[in-house]
Amino acid sequence: MSVKQHKYNVFQRLGRAFKLNFMKLLRSPGGARKVALGFALGFGLEMLVISTASLIYILFVPIVRLAKGSLPASIIGNVIGKLTFLPVLLLPFARTLGKIIFPIKVKHGHHTAFSLQKLLHGDFHSLIGLLHGGLHALIGMTIFGTFLGVISYFVVHYLYEKEITNRLKRRRQKQHEVKMTVSGTM
Repeated sequence: MSVKQHKYNVFQRLGRAFKLNFMKLLRSPGGARKVALGFALGFGLEMLVISTASLIYILFVPIVRLAKGSLPASIIGNVIGKLTFLPVLLLPFARTLGKIIFPIKVKHGHHTAFSLQKLLHGDFHSLIGLLHGGLHALIGMTIFGTFLGVISYFVVHYLYEKEITNRLKRRRQKQHEVKMTVSGTM
């Protein structure tokens, strides 16, 4: 017998992955505060991945450990941040926000594309332009990451508490049904 396998399109796969990670999050051990803090840190730090060229992952575990958040919840928050494509969508807005907050003008001759060969020969003009543009994006994405992390903390805390009460309610109802069937048979 062969098992018929379902073919899911990209949006269905993304939805299924989002739902799976969210269910893992709600079943994470550690309490509402710890899980919500871990998720918020993971989700907020995901906003910094592009603008730091993935170097934020070096500090990922120490940041979560120092804040006393849940590491599995932070990984789930990071994955959900990837699945939402928010870092990519917010990058142009972050660069604009960074320019508003830290308005520096770089005046260094003519603007050229970044070239590793020019850099090795001592021409740092393209590197300076790249760093200043990245600095604006980093400032903006830090603000967006902080804002989204704070919001996600309260959302996850509420949903985690709600899931705990629903789980206890289902457990009590099941115990009550077992008692009723046992007392009904005697």
